[in-house]
Amino acid sequence: MAEKFSLKDHLFNERTVAQLAGEYAAALPFFHADRFQAEALSGFGSRELLARLDWMADCLEAQLATDFPTMADQLTAAMQPPLDPNLQDDDFGQFIHALPGILAVRHGLEDHRDRALDLLYEATKRFSMEFYIRPFLNRWQNQTLARMAAWAEDENYHVRRLVSEGTRPKLPWAKAVTLDTSHTLPLLDILHADQTRYVTRSVANHLNDITKTKPDLVVKTLQNWARAAQQDDNELAWMTRHGLRTLIKQGHGPALAHLGYRGDVDVSARMTLSQEAYAIGDVLEFTSTLKAATALPVIVDYRIIFARPGGKTAEKVFKLKVGQIAKGKALTLSKKHRLKGDATTFKLYPGAHQIILQVNGVDVAQAAFELT
Repeated sequence: MAEKFSLKDHLFNERTVAQLAGEYAAALPFFHADRFQAEALSGFGSRELLARLDWMADCLEAQLATDFPTMADQLTAAMQPPLDPNLQDDDFGQFIHALPGILAVRHGLEDHRDRALDLLYEATKRFSMEFYIRPFLNRWQNQTLARMAAWAEDENYHVRRLVSEGTRPKLPWAKAVTLDTSHTLPLLDILHADQTRYVTRSVANHLNDITKTKPDLVVKTLQNWARAAQQDDNELAWMTRHGLRTLIKQGHGPALAHLGYRGDVDVSARMTLSQEAYAIGDVLEFTSTLKAATALPVIVDYRIIFARPGGKTAEKVFKLKVGQIAKGKALTLSKKHRLKGDATTFKLYPGAHQIILQVNGVDVAQAAFELT
């Protein structure tokens, strides 16, 4: 049986620790590479990914100056050349280069804010400082936002991306930030016109975060950007779809309308299942036929309402088709959906289930089936 992949071991191991030790030894004559390697590797043990980063920062800090301004100079001196500015996307850098961010928060947050922000500015050109800018946003909101307003127009696209990614309301794995959209949307107004996909993807993900609490504001923002015409039409269309993806899945009317999918046109629909009962592990098959009085672009999804213990239910949405209903012609769609019994994230239970067909956010047909 193949050994299970371990991300923490892939990122932090003898090779990567030796690389980092060599970088500091080359820049700082007093730095003992062998000592750092031995200490770091001996402490990994059962530590998870982020805990290993903290531990490596402990080991690094033990050999650096105790006053933060000098420590920051040493950290800067050991930085490798910035990531390739000719690349436009997916150039994440190496996790081992996150350590300056950890130490900036530990030792610069309270008493050396400006020097710490300078350090984060340089470090993010090697590895994103999106986790480490957030404590500064919470502690020094106005001062940090003023920096980020300037960074939004920086020549380095990693710096520009940090402005969007670091302020995201729901950044995965990260601490929450106490920011309102009135603080962040002016930054996104600048960044949405960026020519680098690495930046615009972050902007779209940021918008998708905001849709969880202020969906109509996101739609309005995208409408404003469309009128401003500062971004390439195709790129803005991609950003719009990506930024509205949660709302599309939810059938949010204004979001779908902004994308050109009308919910006010009657669609007649018929849905048939291959059988009335299925066992867990079977493949549910259904066919749907859609008609409309006029030509109509459509986003077709289906929702399954699953039986849960105690008479409760749970609902999940699945994509079916993005297409076009031609005037006077039927659009027929078929789908095979495996009712997985071995899924680790969502367990199935026997009972009465429903499947609902949704066109442009409007429920148009439904059917029931029993799961045994």
